[in-house]
Amino acid sequence: MVDDQNTPDSAPEFTPELSDEARNAAREEKRDAFRKAAFLKKHDAQKAADKKKFTVHTGERIAKVLARAGIASRREVERLIGLGKIKVNGRILDTPATLIKPDDQVTVDGKPVGKAEPTRVWRYHKPVGLVTTHSDPQDRPTVFANLPEGLPRVISVGRLDLNSEGLLLLTNDGGLARALELPSSGWIRTYRVRALGRTTQERLDRLKDGLTVEGVHYGSMDAKLDKAQEKADGRANLWLTVSLTEGKNREVRKVLEAIGLKVNRLIRLAYGPFQLGDLPTGEAEEIGPRVIREMLSGVVPLNNLPLEGASQTADAPRRGRDDARDGNRSEAGRRGGGDRFSDKRGFGDKPAFGDRKSF
Repeated sequence: MVDDQNTPDSAPEFTPELSDEARNAAREEKRDAFRKAAFLKKHDAQKAADKKKFTVHTGERIAKVLARAGIASRREVERLIGLGKIKVNGRILDTPATLIKPDDQVTVDGKPVGKAEPTRVWRYHKPVGLVTTHSDPQDRPTVFANLPEGLPRVISVGRLDLNSEGLLLLTNDGGLARALELPSSGWIRTYRVRALGRTTQERLDRLKDGLTVEGVHYGSMDAKLDKAQEKADGRANLWLTVSLTEGKNREVRKVLEAIGLKVNRLIRLAYGPFQLGDLPTGEAEEIGPRVIREMLSGVVPLNNLPLEGASQTADAPRRGRDDARDGNRSEAGRRGGGDRFSDKRGFGDKPAFGDRKSF
């Protein structure tokens, strides 16, 4: 009988004892590995610092600088460069790839551009009959030519077409405007719509699945039938509440027309947490610094947020379109806050469609 304990497979492993010389060599090898790792860590940190230093030294792109200063959107800056209206240190720019350093002197249409001020936002009640643009090729009245007196140069967050009215957000921060326009922000636009025609709630509910009209796909839309008013000719005026998270050109009108409804009035009631409330037509109201810090800190860079406890800067007299024409001043600009904002929902929070508490 073979003793299993004496077989080669079960024999205990023999580890020869290291000599002093071998142990010293192993210790030195470990020290070398540690020194190498420490050197690489320091080298990588220095490399990152040098890269950051180089980035700061070379500056920011001109379009980004002017967008943050509230001069124009990045796309508009490219157009202005093409027209030869932007100069840096007296030289006309010919490319939007130009990098601007802090001490560079920038002018637009001959006017110097100051340093970017903290982000500011206004609620504006757009009336019917104005196009949302700084200049219109057809020479129609524009929103920006009819803003209340005292506002700096501002950019709109999205647009409302000529025949639409209601809440339009304005800001001096081009980067913020772009971020809030994107569907990825999760901010719901809510509209009150009057339309001619007939439909059912069941048919409106199908719009939540999206709809393709003339080759363009429109995303989910939440539409509630609030009221139907019969007309003498057998048709009906319908009042709807419509919510969506994207803002393609004339989207509400086109989608409702595709299901047989002709929109004859469209009022934007809310954009994300900001509401139209009782803001009079043609008037603007600045949103307070505290509200901006609470609701927009996820998208506005920390160094561009208004300071804690900063005073409201909306005290200059405001004039609406009618006041400007008559030469009469309206009351001083209203302060933001109160029931014109929803619960404290920040940037990127996505309330479900139909959640009326979010507005």
